[in-house]
Amino acid sequence: MIGNRKECIDWLLEQENKTFEVKLYRKKRSNNANGYAWHLLNEMSNVLRASKEDIYVQMLKRYGQSEMVSVLSDIDVGGYFKYYEPIANTILQGKEFTHYRVYKGSSEYDTREMSIFIDGIVSEAKELNIETMPEGEIERLKELWNQ
Repeated sequence: MIGNRKECIDWLLEQENKTFEVKLYRKKRSNNANGYAWHLLNEMSNVLRASKEDIYVQMLKRYGQSEMVSVLSDIDVGGYFKYYEPIANTILQGKEFTHYRVYKGSSEYDTREMSIFIDGIVSEAKELNIETMPEGEIERLKELWNQ
């Protein structure tokens, strides 16, 4: 159910013997945003003669959302994170830790995060002389993402 606080509480009070998960509702970005991002990433990969995935990871590192995570160094984080890079190692109370920057994949972005990501990709595409949508069209898409 999606609703305001009162609507959700009223609805929950009517339910019997069930378990629920409550989380903040966030608007998702449109498929148009994702499609446009991957179109530009594909064009960039052609110009740079690199894989689309490599370009995507570069753009995640430059314009994406990330967090720092510290993990015992003997743990392989590859099964836990898809996009990450080691930053540093430290020893704390005799145990070695590796600090990673972990990047959130764009499929997990909300509207604001996707807008920042697209702006970065558009900027880089322009530097490579790749044709992008006119500014007005990009702004129109952003308005649609916020609705």
